[in-house]
Amino acid sequence: MENRTFAKLRRWAREGIIFILLALAVMWGVDQYRKPDLPASFSATPMRSIDGRTFDIAALSQERPLMIYVWATWCSICRFTSPSVDKIAKEGGNVVSIAMRSGDDAKLARWVEKKQLTMPVINDANGALSQQWQVSVTPTLVIVSKGQVVSTTTGWTSYWGMKLRTWWAGR
Repeated sequence: MENRTFAKLRRWAREGIIFILLALAVMWGVDQYRKPDLPASFSATPMRSIDGRTFDIAALSQERPLMIYVWATWCSICRFTSPSVDKIAKEGGNVVSIAMRSGDDAKLARWVEKKQLTMPVINDANGALSQQWQVSVTPTLVIVSKGQVVSTTTGWTSYWGMKLRTWWAGR
């Protein structure tokens, strides 16, 4: 009886590990398919946030990895991801966010204030930047180190997943 129970547990554990490995492989494949194809000069373009600050991706990513978070006010998944990105920014994380097709600066600023977000927000009001970067899915996270893309992922990502990606890029 005890051998039978142990055999069942071993089988369930093996099947669980296989399931997890398959799920990770599928997630990796989806990320590879949906990842943006950033132009070579993407980090050379200075960008202005809705509060008037200028951000230089190449300069920001020299000392430590930079997390670029592409999101939208109309994106339902972003409602769960944005608070985690904002928390990382509040903790001193190197974060810049780009709001894709989310209205003019004034409308976006009101939305950001309503949601109490403190992370820097660059407005891509007409989607030109996201189109140039070939970002077609929100949310998209791009980790940049020393001006080079190190990691990209799309869809929901946990707080710890973001922290891990940023840490891995800076090791």
